[in-house]
Amino acid sequence: MRVPISWLHEHVVPELGLRELAFRLAMTGTEVDRIHHHGVDAVEHFVVGRVLTCEQHPDADRLKVCSVDVGAGEPQPIVCGAKNVAAGQTVAVARPGSVMPDGTKLKASKLRGVMSNGMICSEDELSLASDRAGGIYVFDAEHAPGTPLADVLPISDEVLELEITPNRPDCLGVYGVAREAHAATGAPLGPPPWQEDPGSAGPVDPALASVTVETERCLRFTARVFEDVTIAPSPLWLRARLLAAGQRPINNVVDITNYAMLLTGQPLHAFDLDRVAGGTLTVRDARAGETLTTLDGVERTLDPDVVLIEDADGPTSMAGVMGGERSEVEATTTRVLLEVATWDGPNINRTMAKFNLRSEAGARNEKGLAPEQALEAQAVATRLMLELTGAKLAPGTIDVGAATTETPTLRLRDARVTRLLGAPVERAESRRVLEALGFGVAETGEGLEVTVPSFRRNDVTREADVIEEVARLSALDTLPSTLPENRTLAAARLTPYQRGRRRAEDALVGLGLSEVAGWSFTNVETLAKLRVPDLPHVELLNPMSVAQAILRPTILGSLLDVAAHNVAHGAGELALFESAPVYKPGGEDGLADEHHALAALLHGPVAPGDWRSGAAPAADFFAVKGVLEHVLATLRVAVTYAPAEDAWPFLHPGRSAAVSAGEVRVGFVGEVHPAVAAAWDLPHTAAVFAVDLGKVLAAAPEVTTYADLTSFPSLRLDLAVVLDEAVPAARVLEVVRAAGGNRLADARVFDVYSGEQVGEGKRSLALHLEFRAADQTLTDADVQPARDKVVKKLASELGGELRG
Repeated sequence: MRVPISWLHEHVVPELGLRELAFRLAMTGTEVDRIHHHGVDAVEHFVVGRVLTCEQHPDADRLKVCSVDVGAGEPQPIVCGAKNVAAGQTVAVARPGSVMPDGTKLKASKLRGVMSNGMICSEDELSLASDRAGGIYVFDAEHAPGTPLADVLPISDEVLELEITPNRPDCLGVYGVAREAHAATGAPLGPPPWQEDPGSAGPVDPALASVTVETERCLRFTARVFEDVTIAPSPLWLRARLLAAGQRPINNVVDITNYAMLLTGQPLHAFDLDRVAGGTLTVRDARAGETLTTLDGVERTLDPDVVLIEDADGPTSMAGVMGGERSEVEATTTRVLLEVATWDGPNINRTMAKFNLRSEAGARNEKGLAPEQALEAQAVATRLMLELTGAKLAPGTIDVGAATTETPTLRLRDARVTRLLGAPVERAESRRVLEALGFGVAETGEGLEVTVPSFRRNDVTREADVIEEVARLSALDTLPSTLPENRTLAAARLTPYQRGRRRAEDALVGLGLSEVAGWSFTNVETLAKLRVPDLPHVELLNPMSVAQAILRPTILGSLLDVAAHNVAHGAGELALFESAPVYKPGGEDGLADEHHALAALLHGPVAPGDWRSGAAPAADFFAVKGVLEHVLATLRVAVTYAPAEDAWPFLHPGRSAAVSAGEVRVGFVGEVHPAVAAAWDLPHTAAVFAVDLGKVLAAAPEVTTYADLTSFPSLRLDLAVVLDEAVPAARVLEVVRAAGGNRLADARVFDVYSGEQVGEGKRSLALHLEFRAADQTLTDADVQPARDKVVKKLASELGGELRG
């Protein structure tokens, strides 16, 4: 909701600066998203000018050289390209130093060799129109040259952009925001703009128009008939106000409906009565398969959950959302049927969602407006129709449905206020706040009896709601700060899972990886690109778009999306990770099975090249496996790796592995399949890992223990064993650790050799063994039995031989 300050000040003028007012509104529940400047800046440089002479530019067919009286000093030369510029005109002049709506600062300059000290402005250049069709703006009335332009034209304004919550449709109108500002600041509030209604009650001549309502989803339908209407552009003040509020001016009738909606919060619609077949409208539920072409030119197929308005020739409008092409106001319109109706809010919301069709009218109607607001908007629009279109108003008002509904009366007990807020609020202060908000208030023995106004009927339904109104506008600033009585329960601690998750993420950040945040939603096309089109997944019942129709069953897709985006923008050296949920079918109570995944992706060089080491090493299986092992070491989780070439089609066969903690598979590590990398346009090898963080942390020790590593030094020895190439290194280490006994503190592979010296089909693994005892310094003789047992087990179980 965009609220121009000049418009707001017509109803309330708080004695606060703009930013102070925005802060006060935000602190009382009306969130101000931002403050816009609309129109020109440096307004002191914009003045009224008079064109004294207008001659052809000596070196340009489309330019004129004008001598312009700007009220001070000598007439100024100004080069102008408008076709309608002529001597004797009173015009709007931007002098050097002026700042245009797009931020351009004007300065004196030569145009095709002729000096120009400013610019003669069009309406568009002053933000008074949305197109350039009209040439420069020429005043109808006389104004003295040099008169500040801001004194005669609305060329500059500040605009509050508000985030209105769904329960406050009354603040979707300027007067509703003015009421809030009045209550929040104490500034006097002007009378409602609908206080005087030029229209009249009673029936309208059926020969002019008639309305029949055949659905309960229309709570109230009002309409008035205007004849002898002249369609023309709206006056400048109205166009400027609509543009500042974010609306595009169309013509005087359409602009009046938009203006009245923005002021009152109640949508209106104007029908060309001569194009309403039979002069009669029927409001009913649509029939399955009916079609309607809306104002945006789209033909839409309706169903019985949609409410439509039809004339004798069929559907003409989608009720509460958008009008139809067939009855829209045109340049030839001379009779207008002005409709203001109240609709069932949830039905309007469903209709807009069904057709993916949002409109300003629908955004208000979906929130559930009060039937009383219909005639308020009629009063505002009727006055403007008579003033701006030259129309004649036919006697009477078509009014079908409930003119009002029951208004609740609620108690506001002083004791209850104190109990809920923790501090007393003076009854007089509560009364002041509620009356400022439009509530009716009467004294009772225990407190106040509060009558809820119609525009808050759906929001304020119980005593606690009334207390909230008092609190947000008065008491919150004065409530004392207190600590909980039982403060031992107030201390917050991270759970072991939360601490482990943070350690894992911090470990990746420490290695230089950047965290990304991807969507939890994806689509089946992404699964096809990952070569897993049949991967079980959870479909959304009401997706935001086709591209986000399912919950992601794997985190890899979002990492590849981020990688592709960066590569497309020239950033190909990537080290990324994401820590987020993934979802699969089969959870409890019919819900998705959700678990937290931790994944990383490397692409391109993993370290910078230099003159000593040559080319930079590229991301591969071993690089990403090293990253994973660092994370697991940080969590003190031991894992094993095993080939699993068919488990994940999106990984490179032979360059991937399953990761297990004990007997539990926790994830995978490997290089992305070339076909998958190509689907994301990645030019280099991408290496990834992904683990179920919950399963990993379940394998982590609950308590960290420490061992003495300094009192007695370790004894280290190396072995080289020749084995078949098919024997995995992990299996070798498994046998070594089992045979080494309690004194074997560490075992790892530090070199691999294949060649003539070991024979075809063989390879030599160099093993580093480290032995340690807690109570003595070990000697070679102490570890010889363990060494011999290791060699024996390697021979008997794996066919290994010591290499000489």
